[in-house]
Amino acid sequence: MTVLVEERKLDPVKYGKLLAKVLPTAIETEEENERLLSEVKKLLKKGDSLLPEEEKLLDLLTELIEVYEKKAYPIPVAPPHAVIQLLMEQRGVKQRDLMPFLGSSGVTSEVVRGKRLPSKAQAKALAEFFAVSPDLFIASLEEK
Repeated sequence: MTVLVEERKLDPVKYGKLLAKVLPTAIETEEENERLLSEVKKLLKKGDSLLPEEEKLLDLLTELIEVYEKKAYPIPVAPPHAVIQLLMEQRGVKQRDLMPFLGSSGVTSEVVRGKRLPSKAQAKALAEFFAVSPDLFIASLEEK
């Protein structure tokens, strides 16, 4: 049995009025970012009762904020050994626990200290062990 879902159509006039009220633009300052974040919070408080026009505005504001914050607050790429050290510290893992994934104690020590880069196979094994994305290690490798 097919159930028809009523499609909620966007009313261009209502959307235009909402845009005129909020005035979303490319964000260039922290003040503008804060203003649009405040608008997002107001929309999120409405939960499931958002109108189609409000949903569209929320999508637009989210995109504008993400673009600004990616530019304003770049996340530096960490070298593999720094990622490994952080994960070890967070999870109480000892260097010897990584030997099955990296090889001998000497190789493990060199990788953990940053004297040697892990191979892609080692990076994937570490990612599986730590239950994180292999990109944490592989992306770092490719940028070196």
